[in-house]
Amino acid sequence: MTPAQRDISRKLRILNYAKQIGNVTAACRHFGISREIFYRWKRAYEKDGEQALVKSNPALRTRSSAQNRRWRIFSSTSVGHITSGEQRIAWYLERYHGITISAGGVRSYPRRLRGFWRSQVLAPACPIAGLRA
Repeated sequence: MTPAQRDISRKLRILNYAKQIGNVTAACRHFGISREIFYRWKRAYEKDGEQALVKSNPALRTRSSAQNRRWRIFSSTSVGHITSGEQRIAWYLERYHGITISAGGVRSYPRRLRGFWRSQVLAPACPIAGLRA
């Protein structure tokens, strides 16, 4: 069963369960979804059938070339200015590269990439062999 088929069968199961018990609120609580989502699926199913229930916006998306460029600039700047602090890195990125990011964004951006900061940026930057950041 493909992920699309699995998604369709889950949504159909929820729609049929709500129809069977006659209570949308209870069905939504049972499956852990909001009523807004339920009615969105119901309208789509009534309008276009099963193919409307296919997930149109998958959670895993590839980064665009602009995001890749932004990440390359960000990571090289952060390593080069590692002692500057978040606010200075944010100012530098805006002034020289046109990337607007807050100080908090500088701090949390690497965390979004599952620990990329420590394992691949800081560790190789240590000049002494065996010393880990």
